[in-house]
Amino acid sequence: MASDLRKESFRKNVSNLYRHSELGYQLVRPFYKIYESILKVIPDEVIVKSSFKKHMGYELDLNNPKTLNEKINWLKLYNKEDIHTLIADKYRVRSYITEKIGAQFLIPLLFHTDNSDDIIPENLPNSKFIIKTNHDSSGGIIVRDKTAVDWPKTRKRFKKLLKENNFYSTREWQYKNIVPHIVVEKLLTNEDGSIPDDYKLHCFNGKVQFIGVDLDRHKENRARNLYDINWNLMPCNWGRPNGKNLPKPSNFDEMIMLAEKLAEGFIYLRVDFYSVKGKTYFGELTLHQSSGFRKFWQHECDEKLGKLLDISTLKNKLKKS
Repeated sequence: MASDLRKESFRKNVSNLYRHSELGYQLVRPFYKIYESILKVIPDEVIVKSSFKKHMGYELDLNNPKTLNEKINWLKLYNKEDIHTLIADKYRVRSYITEKIGAQFLIPLLFHTDNSDDIIPENLPNSKFIIKTNHDSSGGIIVRDKTAVDWPKTRKRFKKLLKENNFYSTREWQYKNIVPHIVVEKLLTNEDGSIPDDYKLHCFNGKVQFIGVDLDRHKENRARNLYDINWNLMPCNWGRPNGKNLPKPSNFDEMIMLAEKLAEGFIYLRVDFYSVKGKTYFGELTLHQSSGFRKFWQHECDEKLGKLLDISTLKNKLKKS
């Protein structure tokens, strides 16, 4: 487990160098473009199988997937619908959420643009906010005081992010055709100013099966607890150590109800919410948790949860087509 965390730390450091250092970006970018051009001609299945073996340590069985991570990768390759691009887009998904459950669950949108040059103090509020892109998983930039931000550096960062396309490295099809956009949202905080925990409801065939809670997401000691539907802490670690055991949120039943509304018709969908002073806020929708490359510390958890995810209907449909 320690070696996995070290590898993850190394990958994060390299990514940070590429994303946040101008020198690192200029040095790495030409090699990355060559790497990306090579990736484009390699079949999806080859890329996915290779990445799975590297991250998980065993061969991906696409003919008879059993573990949760195997089934997530199977879905990544064989379950492609236009709506997937819509819901993966962190800007356009807002209209989908409004239609499905109501705009009252959206985090207030403060500004949006497709031009990084627009990210200037004059266009942004004096309140706390977060800046992120709609097609990337970098987490964004938290701004509590805009007078303390290096705005030229920030604009350079987002100019780079707008050029990225994560499809080629992960083969998550839904990201391939998202039109890059910059989104500025109100920063949600607890009463003490801390960032609220992130509740990730994993829905299988339209029903919530378990909940992941990411604690201290913007700190070095980031943790993750997994809870069953009755809010019992599960003896499973999905890539991160456990944090403190949490009380069930007062709006837990509402989260379940909303998640299942959003997950209707999906084989697998992760629905993220925040809970602030008892109010539920929508975070994002994810079709493939960690791209299906996040190892459980206990392999039996991967197997047990995999049994709960039924992909047979789509498999049978594909066989007949």
